[in-house]
Amino acid sequence: MKYTAQTTRYETMEYRRAGESGLRLPALSLGLWHNFGREADERAASSMIETAFDRGITHFDLANNYGPPPGSAEERFGAILKDRLAPYRDELVISTKAGYLMWDGPYGEWGSRKHLVASLDQSLKRLGLEYVDIFYHHRPDPNTPLEETAAALSHLVRQGKALYVGISNYKATDAKRAIELLTEAGTPCILNQVRYSLLDRSIEADGLLDAMNNRVGTVCFSPLAQGLLSSTYLGGSIPQESRATEDRFLKRKTITEEHVQLLNELDEVAQERGQSLSQMAISWLLRDERITSVLIGARSVSQLNENIDALKTNAPFTEEERAAIDGIVGRWR
Repeated sequence: MKYTAQTTRYETMEYRRAGESGLRLPALSLGLWHNFGREADERAASSMIETAFDRGITHFDLANNYGPPPGSAEERFGAILKDRLAPYRDELVISTKAGYLMWDGPYGEWGSRKHLVASLDQSLKRLGLEYVDIFYHHRPDPNTPLEETAAALSHLVRQGKALYVGISNYKATDAKRAIELLTEAGTPCILNQVRYSLLDRSIEADGLLDAMNNRVGTVCFSPLAQGLLSSTYLGGSIPQESRATEDRFLKRKTITEEHVQLLNELDEVAQERGQSLSQMAISWLLRDERITSVLIGARSVSQLNENIDALKTNAPFTEEERAAIDGIVGRWR
């Protein structure tokens, strides 16, 4: 059956400007990191993408290594785009990234001009696109001068293969230097994608958020701390197929009795706000006007809808709520 987008899709979503650029992103964007690879259910993946767009999410975030296996998330999204969303291409912001290992040999990762140009060419083929809206350097390269990386990103914009460029996983010092170089090249960095959540505030300590100085927008990934800030672990067990069962990005040893207690205390604050724990975690990030968009992932349409519903209950945090949250998080070890 042919897909037709909801006519009400722009009525409830908030859109925020990406730094000093003319681009606006939805407050919530859909990340396709884990649940859209080759092994994902095709109908479920398509339903989540369609539901996201129907509810005003116009930004779909990928990377060349997303899957599993690497590259398959781009292939999956490209197929769905061609089959279902092609008429709406100009309403979509599609981003991808390069920098992590993708192929054998010395050019298969990091930040050389060789890697970045080849990576984007490969991504465009997988996506079935002539250009992406945003192309990120996925991680800093300790062995390639930032001047070369910035020049490669600028080159790709001038080629018309990307409309905008951004960086991800950079520390404050390198981020500021990359931003300067891209500005000098005439292709300003408009977004910095960072790991940020209630439980992971390292970018505050690093000064990265302040360093953007509203010139560069901030996109937050892992807003639920790999699922910790959801209802999944509130009972103290590790459900089958939850992130902790993989024992990779979220370790089983993290689900301690002490941590479960703290998560339940956070959940009590959320309930008093009329939110689920995941909704409060998302709202906590969006309280800061420097945050352009929060990347949400989902395993199902119901999970996706719950996270988007955070916008319905996104009331300002009171001083008492902020103090309670900070007090609980301050005991996390």
